[in-house]
Amino acid sequence: MTRATCERDRLAVVVGSSEAANAIGMLLENGLLDKRRKIVRRGGMVEIPVLKEVAGMQIVEQSSPEHYLKMPELSDLLDGAIPAHLRDLLPRGWFILGDTIIVRIHQELSEHKRMIGDALLRLYPRCRCVLADQGVRGQFREPCREVIAGTPGETIHRENGVLFKLDPMRIMFSQGNVKERMRMASLGKGETVVDMFAGIGYFSLPMAVHSRPSRITAIEINPVAHRYLVENIRLNRVEDIINPVLGDCAVLTPEGEADRVIMGMVGITERYLRKGIEALRPGGVLHYHQNVPAWQYPDALVRPPVHAAALLGRAAKPIGCHKIKKYAPGIVHGVADIRVY
Repeated sequence: MTRATCERDRLAVVVGSSEAANAIGMLLENGLLDKRRKIVRRGGMVEIPVLKEVAGMQIVEQSSPEHYLKMPELSDLLDGAIPAHLRDLLPRGWFILGDTIIVRIHQELSEHKRMIGDALLRLYPRCRCVLADQGVRGQFREPCREVIAGTPGETIHRENGVLFKLDPMRIMFSQGNVKERMRMASLGKGETVVDMFAGIGYFSLPMAVHSRPSRITAIEINPVAHRYLVENIRLNRVEDIINPVLGDCAVLTPEGEADRVIMGMVGITERYLRKGIEALRPGGVLHYHQNVPAWQYPDALVRPPVHAAALLGRAAKPIGCHKIKKYAPGIVHGVADIRVY
């Protein structure tokens, strides 16, 4: 092993304790977190192991890095149990939501799915259930999932200091949106905010917990999601900030009182642009989510809200665009930040 390789195996970003969760999320999202080594706390600071130097962040070379024991691979646990010609189809990734593992199983492995579920529970003994994910359905985008191991039920997912209670069999929670949830946590301080498709509080809760707006009106039409929204407001002790509203945001969105409006739905979002824009005070910011062809990003994302504002006699200026995740081949989920005058 070369000296340069040795040094890379010791590199760590140093941040304060209050910044650690955000830093870990950013490093993980960008593939810079060294998962072989443990995160270490020293005297109020946190050392986060990284694979290389990160621009703009303080770096140290650890004198005694702490390594994890190597976890077995899923394929190791299933060696001899899965036909050799199917081993390459085994899942290479999964999402842990609270104490529930969510995984996609290739259709050619369907007769082995319960064996795969049991193996995943052996890999993660703190988890109690494995769900095979098969997409979403219906008006409320409810998950299509099958229990393949363990006992399903409600769980509490912790992310960036925020608690999300939900039933993974009935409620979606996108791992790919973590960066945007963290970004929302840094916005809205002292503002009046309207969250038009609030769900269980995906964006309202991080904003309320970390930025403390004066008020968030969180509107959700799905009664199951709304029930969890109410419970999550209580769990995170932000009852004084978030007002949960059950119903259709096409009817219940207030007019002319918001400094910031979140439109965190995709697919149907364009139909509600008029309501989102009318909710804003002059100079307010609209966060408009939509799926667009990758080759047309960001123009196809920015055009609808700017056009809708013009039809209402208001000027609109794009102030930022962010890719959230790949939605499908050639399609990206993005969010446009639009200031409306």
